[in-house]
Amino acid sequence: MITYQAEGTKMPSIRKRDTTAWIRKVAESYGKRVGEVGYLFVDDDKILSVNNEYLGHDFYTDIITFDYCEGDTLNGDIVISTDTVRSNAQLFGKEYDDELHRVIIHGILHLCGIDDKGPGQRQQMEEAENQALAML
Repeated sequence: MITYQAEGTKMPSIRKRDTTAWIRKVAESYGKRVGEVGYLFVDDDKILSVNNEYLGHDFYTDIITFDYCEGDTLNGDIVISTDTVRSNAQLFGKEYDDELHRVIIHGILHLCGIDDKGPGQRQQMEEAENQALAML
């Protein structure tokens, strides 16, 4: 089950049924199935608080993914700052909805085992994001 909630910000106008089907399709392409995945859309203040409290990081980010996966079943909580997504969309010259979808699937790709912190991994993540976005 995939849930979508907002705290301190307006719920993005995503088509939940279509987004859920897309997420499931992307997960299946990695041999995974979706268990319990919760999306929480927040403002910058909240994501900074979560980043401080759970990761010890004192900076803003667009997404934080908490991985509770078991075997091939994706379970996790994904916190997304709509403020940072909007800022990044402007910075990169993208439409807000396109950037939001990229971030939504970024969290799922982390749950599928794709990392973006090590050498060359950022490029792998971007390629995976582009492949997933083509499935939307």
